[in-house]
This record gives sequence, structure tokens and C-alpha cells, in this order.
Amino acid sequence: MLHPRRSAQEVLLCDSCETAPLQSHCELCNINLCTNCVGKHLLDSSRKHRVIPFIEKISAPKVYPKCLTHADKQSELYCEECDVPVCSTCVSKKHRGHNLCDVLEKLSVKTESLQKDLEELESRIYPRYQEMASDVQTEKSELQTNYGKLTTAADQQGEALHREVTAIVNQRKSDIQEMKNKHLSTLNKNTEEITQKMAELKQIISDLKSILKSNDVSLTSTYKSRNGEFRQLPPKVRVTLPSLSPQKINTEKLREMFGSLLPLSINTEQGDTMKSAEAVSSPPVKPLLDEPRVTATIDTGYDYLYIVSCLSEDQVWTCGDNETMKLLNLQSKLLTSIQTKSGDTPRDIAVTRDGDLVYTDSNNINLIKNKQIQTVITLQGWRPRYVCCTAAKDLLVIMNSDDGEPSKVVRYSGSTEKQSIQFDDQGRPLYKSGVYISENRNLDICVADYGASAVVVVNQSGKLRFRYTGHPSNTKQSFIPLGITTDSQSHILTADHVNNRIHILDQDGQFLRYIHCDLDAPWGLCVDIRDNLFVAEYVTAKVKKIQYL
Repeated sequence: MLHPRRSAQEVLLCDSCETAPLQSHCELCNINLCTNCVGKHLLDSSRKHRVIPFIEKISAPKVYPKCLTHADKQSELYCEECDVPVCSTCVSKKHRGHNLCDVLEKLSVKTESLQKDLEELESRIYPRYQEMASDVQTEKSELQTNYGKLTTAADQQGEALHREVTAIVNQRKSDIQEMKNKHLSTLNKNTEEITQKMAELKQIISDLKSILKSNDVSLTSTYKSRNGEFRQLPPKVRVTLPSLSPQKINTEKLREMFGSLLPLSINTEQGDTMKSAEAVSSPPVKPLLDEPRVTATIDTGYDYLYIVSCLSEDQVWTCGDNETMKLLNLQSKLLTSIQTKSGDTPRDIAVTRDGDLVYTDSNNINLIKNKQIQTVITLQGWRPRYVCCTAAKDLLVIMNSDDGEPSKVVRYSGSTEKQSIQFDDQGRPLYKSGVYISENRNLDICVADYGASAVVVVNQSGKLRFRYTGHPSNTKQSFIPLGITTDSQSHILTADHVNNRIHILDQDGQFLRYIHCDLDAPWGLCVDIRDNLFVAEYVTAKVKKIQYL
């Protein structure tokens, strides 16, 4: 009897579209695919697919493991009730009537589960432990400074009281030292607990890699996930530093007037429980408005305006045609202004996840924190141009070469280079004159490349996903993208500077709609936490706040 999707000539059809002849087979999903459906199937980055030509599936013999009970038999089945691989003899004796399945299919399922555990440990859980360990280390490094301030305060008060208060001063110093030792002892204990857990995690990660590499059914079957245990993070120590409260000196009440030293307060809080990767919720769906509307207009005071970056729903950083960066509210009131350290016009600005400001100029990448400018990175042979901050608190920087090399995107963690993206799989330059850059919610890296008249999108690993060169129906109109940003729906928004409009794309590069709103030479873009769009108009030097969702 023929398969229901086979013709009289036994033509095998794709399991996905059920119309085209199959060509390939995904071993992970156990599905047959045609040429067109293979590409769509591989776009699902949540799983590591293994696609092979279908002919290899037909010709490849199934290699079953040996039965652990009957050495001369192969375990071709898996007992779901007993959770062990079994052979035909096992089935006839101890597993009759049990729920059975193919052992290789079960192995594939368990392998996928192990792979997910490994990915969660490596990408989510272990980094959190590293972060906690770093936080405790930072607190330890600040002990000397914090307690030194207390000691200095005690010294100053003691000097004013001279010999009459020497005994009191020494007693207070002793109290401070005792608290410091107790504080340090508590932090050391917390560090040991975290370090011990990290060592266990490293061992589990190593064991999982060995199991996955060995493809050993026995080891795979006996593996028990401990991810749930480690999602419960270690306790976090909260310490309230003591403080010294000096009083006006009164000889008759020296002890009272010297000031009380509040005791050291150490509280251990219950560690947070991380959500599993599957439990992380998606943002609520927000449909596009039929008619986007301008809800506010900000006059920046520049002659020409280039960049806007959101600090909050009602405050934005801007930069234009001079060396001054301005923080403005929705009423156009100037809240703060900062000049670049070099005196040059900044090329780009971006607000970090901590609310600080990053800007690029000349050969430097600079951080403004508490109105103080710190040069984080200085480059040789490359010039940083445009920058964005990622969900992981990294910096993505577009760079141009001094000697004519193609532009590239570099990822920095602090001042350390972690990744460089410059060429596709065929060795061709990805970017011509990359302008603005943004990270999408799905971690894609989106670049508005005005030199190539395209939006270029690569995945987190730097692999090219697509190029968008404008709406297909408007081939006669030039498309020169400048500003680019993304929102909670993974939409990509880019400024069509020449045609005075914004293009909205989905995360796969499909055009959704335009935003017009009487825009005049739109340049820089940003989106706030409520998905309001801010557009910098080059000629009018105004920022328009637009509701489009």
C-alpha cells in the first residue's frame, strides 16, 4: 500500500509543504524536507538541526547499542516505564506490556535535552554565578576605602579632644576593626559558597560535554539534570556599613558627645530563582496603528541635528553639528549639556543599560558617568563611528579603516574585544559604509549601510541573515537608510532620509509599512521602553516623538 503522499511512481513528498519532492532529512526533528523548506527549517535557531541528503538517511545503517543485560543482543527499543534501553529478550522477560519506543529516537530526544541543559548552564546560569562572584569581589576591594573613612573620622574627632579622649578613640578604632574583620569574614564565606557552586557547575558542564561527545546511551540514560537545583542562586549577603556620627565636643560628656558607632548589620537574603529558558515570557503583542501620530516635538537648538538616544520616556540625549551633547525633556528644556573631551563633534551617542552615555569621536570610545568623561577604548588604524549598547551590556561599534579596509562591526565587553564581524561566508565584505547600528530583541545585529543603500542584518554569530534594499514596489526611488532602531516586537525601523519616511520591517526583513508624520529629513532614531519612536530631523533640528504601536 502506498504512502498517502506518494504518487503512483512512488515520488516521496516533503513532510512540511507536502507538495514538492523531498531532497533532505533533518536527523534532529526526524522530518523529510524539500529544497525550499530546508532554508526555512534552518532559520529556527532554537534548535541545532542536522540536515543530511535523504539518500544518506536511506543508506545509513542504524547502529544500535549492545544490551547491558544480554551481551549478544542489541538494544533496539527503549522502555519508557523503566527508563532503560532494552533488547527483544528483555522485552519478552521483564518488560512485557511496557510502553516501548525506538532507542535511537529516545537517544535523540535525550541528547536534545542534554544540549539544552548545557546551553542554559553555559549561557545563562554560570554567567550569573560569575557576576555574583565579581560583585562580592568588588565589595571586598572597597572595604579598605569604606572602613578607612570611618577610621579617619575617628582620628579627626580624637585629635580635637586630645588626651582626654585617647582611650575613647582607641576603643572606637578597635570596634571598627572588629566590624571590618567580621564583614570581611562574611564576604569570604559567601565567596567560598559561590566558588564551590561554580566548581560544581564546571564539572557538570564538562561531564555533559563528554556525554554528548561519547554518544553513550548508558551515560545518556543515567544522566539526571541538576539545572533546577542551580537555578536557585546562592544567598546574597547584604551588609549595611556602620557609620560614625561626630558631635560638638563637650568635656563633661565626652563619651556621649564623641558619637555613637552604629553596629555592623549583616543580612543574608534568599537567593533569586532564575526562570528556565522556556519560562522566559515573550512581550505582549502590540499591533501597528493604522495612523501613527506625533505626541511631542522637541526643539534642540542645533543648526543641524543628527542623533537622538532615549534616556527615559520623557528625556533624550541629542547631538548635532557641534561638540555639545544635550539632555532635553519633552518640553525642550535643557537638563544637562556636556562637551566632548577632544572638542570634536561626536560621531554617535548611545545610552547604556545603566543610564550612562557613550559617545565616539576621533579614535576614541568614551563613557560619561556622573558627568565625568572616561576614554574607554583608543584605537590605532581604525576609527570608531557608530555605537549601540546590547542586552548583555556589551558595546557594538562600527569602524572604518584608515587604510581602506572594509568597514566592520566589533563587540566589546568593557574595553576587551570579543567579536569582529566583517565578511560573509564567501569572504565578501558585509558592509560598504556602515552607518547606524542596533541590536534586535532576537540578538540579530542590524546595520543601516547607506553606502550600499541597504539594511544589513546578521545573527549573533555574525552570519548574514538578509539585506533589505527598500520596498520592491518603489524601485524608482532611491533608498538611503541612516538611523536604525528596534522595538519590543523585534521590528526593525530605519530612517529613509531622502524620502522623508521611516520603514518598518519584521525581524526577517519583510516590509510592513511606512511612517510619514510630515517628517523632514529624518536621521537618527531610537525607541523608549514603551515603544515610542523618537526621530531626529536633520534640517529642522527637532525631535519628534511618535506613537506607532
